[in-house]
Amino acid sequence: NPVIVITLSPAPAPSQRAALQLPLANEGTSRSSSSENSPQHHTHQPRPRHMLGLPQPPFLMPRSMESIEIDQKLQEIMKQTGYLTIGGQRYQAEINDLENLGEIGSGTCGQVWKMRFKKTGHIIAVKQMRRSGNKEENKRILMDLDVVLKSHDCPYIVQCFGTFITNTDVFIAMELMGTCAEKLKKRIQGPIPERILGKMTVAIVKALYYLKEKHGVIHRDVKPSNILLDERGQIKLCDFGISGRLVDSKAKTRSAGCAAYMAPERIDPPDPTKPDYDIRADVWSLGISLVSEVPSPSYAKFSSLLPPCRLNLQEDPPLLPNNMGFSVDFQSFVKDCLTKDHRKRPKYNKLLEHNFIKRYETLEVDVASWFKDVMAKTESPRTSSILTQHHLPFFS
Repeated sequence: NPVIVITLSPAPAPSQRAALQLPLANEGTSRSSSSENSPQHHTHQPRPRHMLGLPQPPFLMPRSMESIEIDQKLQEIMKQTGYLTIGGQRYQAEINDLENLGEIGSGTCGQVWKMRFKKTGHIIAVKQMRRSGNKEENKRILMDLDVVLKSHDCPYIVQCFGTFITNTDVFIAMELMGTCAEKLKKRIQGPIPERILGKMTVAIVKALYYLKEKHGVIHRDVKPSNILLDERGQIKLCDFGISGRLVDSKAKTRSAGCAAYMAPERIDPPDPTKPDYDIRADVWSLGISLVSEVPSPSYAKFSSLLPPCRLNLQEDPPLLPNNMGFSVDFQSFVKDCLTKDHRKRPKYNKLLEHNFIKRYETLEVDVASWFKDVMAKTESPRTSSILTQHHLPFFS
């Protein structure tokens, strides 16, 4: 019987394996050398070789830029976990070092708790978010963490004291604010005074401008429940879970944010094949937020319509009422923010030059006394009636 001999060649070294290539089977050069040298093939020129690279192992496959960015953010954050920095002092801490004083609020991302840091007695707010295998949820957690950790030098963004990351949860320790603009309106059951809204506008425009200029970020969820005030008179922006990176000053995601405050160009892009938008979408959201803090027939009609109907070309955007004593500058500012054509709507640098902003940048307003007076003389609206899946404020 014929004997079949199988010769096993030694496996190539790793460096050789990376460069190993095979010729395509259907090419003329794939025949044996003796065939190529036979007389009947002597007159033919050899065809060029087309080399086929072996597929890389899974661990060598290129990952998406988004996946790489998420990993990089997580690595940066992991270096800072397990510490709280309060009042300029850094303390090593664990989640067990916090005493739970009760729930503050809840939303789609998780819950917010009022807690006491046992080592110092500081009362803080802690946002708890569940870790999951859902990529979108993880992106929201990481985006929120990334923005608040980097924004420590902005006085108009709620400050982060530190983070705790466990196998099941992510905890963000934040400064405890008093309440949000939405709850304030419900408390006083009337319009918030212009002087308070003026200071609020200055703070939010500067916070949004900071995010854009320093970090290339658009907030995408500007609304009264994300505008916080406290008894010291501070006004700050919070909740960065659905913020987005700007590429060439443009953002692309259409679904993020609360439809009630969403700009026309986000709900119904002029060119559906290019649904890009820029920071002027947040300018619109700011305008709607200001109008919503003032009861008026114009806003009541607007808010009663479903979002797509609000964008009807025949419908004018809501404006401040003329009969409530608001200044011409305030009415002009809101009108500019609510310019339906986003190409004509001003950006932050233009808004910062507006007379309304200039006035309230320098005018002395005792926000702290007004806030404490309102909190002392009014009752807190029931949490269940004001919290929805869109709301995750920090308030006491």
